[in-house]
Amino acid sequence: MPAMYDLKGGDNKQTVDDSSEEEPDYKQLKIIVVGDGAVGKTSLIQRFCNDHFANSYKQTIGVDFCVKRLTLPPNHHVCLQIWDIGGQSIGGKMIESYIHKSDAVLLCYDISSWQSFENLKDWLGLVRKAGVSHVSLVGTKSDLNHIRAVKAVRHQQYAEEEEFRGAHFVSAKMNDNVDLMFTKIAADLCGVTLTGAMEQACQKPVTAEIINHPRHDPSHPEVTAQHLGKEKDKKCNIM
Repeated sequence: MPAMYDLKGGDNKQTVDDSSEEEPDYKQLKIIVVGDGAVGKTSLIQRFCNDHFANSYKQTIGVDFCVKRLTLPPNHHVCLQIWDIGGQSIGGKMIESYIHKSDAVLLCYDISSWQSFENLKDWLGLVRKAGVSHVSLVGTKSDLNHIRAVKAVRHQQYAEEEEFRGAHFVSAKMNDNVDLMFTKIAADLCGVTLTGAMEQACQKPVTAEIINHPRHDPSHPEVTAQHLGKEKDKKCNIM
């Protein structure tokens, strides 16, 4: 029963119901993040929950989890319990228990590592065995697109073949698409349709690091018009 507070003595008593100050009921959602070690699962979770990115790598042993609260329109309060499963746990006895009764699973791989993509079939086997139907494919480290090993078309093809609920590319380092991905998954689980404006609001500005290389660096000599002229005179021999 909500507490009632007396604000004024005597005959003219005023009471205030403090139930309006109570926290709303949050819908609990359990989200599991799986994939090979070093694909960026922990970085992804830390970026979303704490807006933090660590430049050094620290292996997750066993399992860890973070909590993040969201409010979806019009008035859906959601508490995401995001479980970080260590990459070496795939052969462990507890892995099925971790995945059991989860609301969604993020199947993560590093876009610059073909092997991490190949190994998804083993992770997916565990997820299917646990009976989880809401699975999303996540290509991490999208900032490494210049050394991509898994083409975007193969990513999408695999998502369609396995009938995943979503297919995403994210970068925890650049904070690209991280909030939007988790918000989309939460909205899907709650039956909420996000408008374009709502999705835009989830997108944070992507920052880039500008490196000011020193001039006259012996390891990176400057190229002049004179050098280019000499290069044209050289012949290309194919052995």
